[in-house]
Parts: sequence; C-alpha cells; structure tokens
Amino acid sequence: MKALEMQLPFIDLAAQQTRIRAALEKSILNVLDDGKYIMGPQVAQLEKQLADFCGAKHCLSCANGTDALQLALMALGVKAGDAVFVPSFTFAATAEVVPLVGATPVFVDVLPDTFNMDPESLKRAIAHARTLGLNPACVIPVDLFGLPADYDVLIPIARENGMKVIGDSAQGWGGVYKERITGSLCDITTTSFFPAKPLGCYGDGGALFTNDDELAKLIDSYRVHGKGSHKYYNERIGLNSRLDTLQAAILLEKLAIYADEVEARQEVAQRYSKGLSGHYETPFIPEGLKSIWAQYTLKLASGEEREAFQKRASAAGVPTVVYYPVPLHRQNAYKDFPADPAGLSVSDDLAGRVISLPMHPYLASQVQDGIISAVIG
Repeated sequence: MKALEMQLPFIDLAAQQTRIRAALEKSILNVLDDGKYIMGPQVAQLEKQLADFCGAKHCLSCANGTDALQLALMALGVKAGDAVFVPSFTFAATAEVVPLVGATPVFVDVLPDTFNMDPESLKRAIAHARTLGLNPACVIPVDLFGLPADYDVLIPIARENGMKVIGDSAQGWGGVYKERITGSLCDITTTSFFPAKPLGCYGDGGALFTNDDELAKLIDSYRVHGKGSHKYYNERIGLNSRLDTLQAAILLEKLAIYADEVEARQEVAQRYSKGLSGHYETPFIPEGLKSIWAQYTLKLASGEEREAFQKRASAAGVPTVVYYPVPLHRQNAYKDFPADPAGLSVSDDLAGRVISLPMHPYLASQVQDGIISAVIG
C-alpha cells in the first residue's frame, strides 16, 4: 500500500477559494468601502438568493446554525412543558437548543440505512412523552450527512399529533426530496454556514426558511433583541443573532457556484461507491432523493474493523472522521432526558462502526483512487 504524496485535507476549502479568490476579494472590498458591517445590503441580497434557490418565501439569516434552531423554537412558541423530538444520532446542537427555551428534548432512533429519523421510533417517543405529562409540540428531523429526512412520512405524524416541524438542514440544505428542495418543506427549516458545511462562510453564520409570513416577522424580531417597529422598542425578549455583512458577501460568491459544486459532489460520491461497494456498506440514497454529500460515510462491520480501517488510512496519509462516536442519549449532558422506550439501538450501533472519508467538490479522481486503494488494504 503506497502512501499518498502528502497529508490530504478532509475538506479542501483552499481549492474552492482559489477558484473564486478574485470575486471574494472584490466582494469583501465592497463591504469595506460601504462600511455597513451589520445588516448591510449584501445580507438582504443573500437572503433573497437563498430563498429563490430553495423555493422558500422567506429567508432570514442569523449568527450561526445553533441560533437558527433556537430562533425557530422561539418563533413557534415552544416552552416549558413541551416535548421536542430529536434524533439521537446527530450533532449536539439539535438537542442543545431545546432546554434553552425551557422545553424537554425527547430522543428518537434513526433508520439503519439512511441514518435519518425513524418514523416508528418517533411514534413510540410521542406516546411516551404523553405518559410523562409532556405536551408534544415539535419534531426536528435532521438531514444527516446531506441526505433529506423522509418528510412525507414524518410531517403527517407530526400533524396527527398537533405538532410543528423544524427541518434541521445544517448539513443538507439544497438537497432534493421528491423534486422539492430542502428549505421549503417544513414549517421552518434551518441551516448552518459553518466553514466546513457544503455552503460555508469564513466564520459563523446561519439562516432560517419559512413560507409563513407571521413566522418570518417573529424570527426577524427575535434575531434582533425582540425588536418592534423601532430598534429601541422591544416587543419581546430576543437574541443578538445577525449575520455579518462580510460573511454575507462571502456567501454570495459561494452561492454562485453552489449548484455546480453539488453536482461535483455527486461525482465524488459515485466514484467512492463504485470503488468501495464490494468491500464496505456504502451510503444508501432512496429513490427520488438527492444528497448534497456533506459527508461520505461508510458503515463497517464492527468497531474492530473501523479501528483497522483508520490505521490503514492514517498510514497512507488519508484523514478519516467518526460522525458521531457517542449518540446524544449517551452524552452526560443529555442522558437524563426521555427517549423512545424501545431503546435507541440503531443510534448505538452506528456510533460504534461508521466512518467518514474526505469529501469535497475538488477531490481529483486520481487522488480519490488512492484513497480507495488505501482503505481497502
């Protein structure tokens, strides 16, 4: 097994920057010349283009993806005594925001093939929450690793139980679900512009999407200290969560090439699957869905196989990451919150044997061939 010439980046932001460096510099200089660093004109321009891209009526940017989730819960009026249903196999932010508004996160298992929220587990968790005296208020499916959750199944379950749906598309914004684009499917959809995300800025940033005029007005108020008709008149208690104009300017240039990059990610994922499918369990994409491939994640046979896999990759200069080694219901911060009474066996299982490979739109085929050769052993 021959080592690659140099240590590969897991996500190659430098290659993207090289492609659009001149446009980035021009956009940044425009902001410096204007001097409107907070809520400058580029913010409104970006919000319009983001909404147009996914087909949502409203887009409201904010400081980061975690704030986006909290703002969504605040706009929906989620409060103490309410239950909010979240998958256990995801990043902590999805659950983290729930106690911050006084509500209770209830953990739901995921499906073994898509890694997204399991509808049957959700049903059990809803029933369990009611036995605890909690009011089922909201479901937050996650578009994990870039693949949209099964909204046509999950949303009816939520509606049958009088609940709203927040789509956590921090990893999947712009993915396709049955000819619709994530961002336009739920009561509110949130995303993150953290630099490592498929559409990332050079700092923190986030956004919310909705087709509801009243929710849009509430989100706009909550993100700026609960403002009313005047910035010094406060209708409600809010947050200070605005997207910097510089980050908006950067995102405008990245959004201009985003569709092209999403297609390039499809090619990278297809090359991986072609080369690895005879050796490992490769990602499953249901018919009618399109992942944006925030991560390319394999499911190995066991934790021991994962350890051997990591050693081979490391020896060849190939970085790997485990998303996520400990499901949320096992984390110290969340272990005392309710969960599906049947257990979260799939989340536990996946945490012990998934592994992610380098994934970005600029991964050259010859380099990818080297990665595949290295991890096969």
